[in-house]
Amino acid sequence: MTESTPVLTHDAVHPHAFTRGEVGWLPWLEPVPQDELTERHYAGLVDRGRASSDYFRLLARDPEALRARTLVDKDIFYNTRDGLPRAERELAATAASRVNGCVFCASVHARFAAHHGKRPEDVDRLLAEGTRAELGDRWNAVVEAAEALTVTPLAFGPDHVERLRAAGLDDHEIADVIHGAAFFNWANRLMLSLGRPVAPSDEV
Repeated sequence: MTESTPVLTHDAVHPHAFTRGEVGWLPWLEPVPQDELTERHYAGLVDRGRASSDYFRLLARDPEALRARTLVDKDIFYNTRDGLPRAERELAATAASRVNGCVFCASVHARFAAHHGKRPEDVDRLLAEGTRAELGDRWNAVVEAAEALTVTPLAFGPDHVERLRAAGLDDHEIADVIHGAAFFNWANRLMLSLGRPVAPSDEV
């Protein structure tokens, strides 16, 4: 760090548990001020609406890296013409975030998994109990694979692939499980390094 890059401190309340509630996030470093964003920054953000997010404006300090990151993210989670349904992509991200301890990412992707999967009780069970929660054969297989990739990629192997196949996933769907979990292993670590979560308003 240099004298011109101060580390920020915050006294906002931390979340007390994993939740589907609206967890906030505060950065350790100053994001690019919204009124200083240039077209280069907006190109990195991809979606101009992301300019309201401290996280994305912090990543916008390297707009080209942010653009590459965002396009990968959008392709993994939004390009659902083929492969895994959106709910199970989000489930893989939620499981990885639960293992990594990223309360913010877990909250965001748990909401998506619950919404798209129409299974909020199962998602809440995963958040409360962890990756050993009973979610049914297919979701258990997705969570187990995501957990293995999260603990260490070498822990993921043929047994996980066979369990996913036995649960009804084809090769393209299995690839989507891997992509969702792998991306969030990286994204969790980035978010946990650059800032910290804030408790939902109903917990404060």
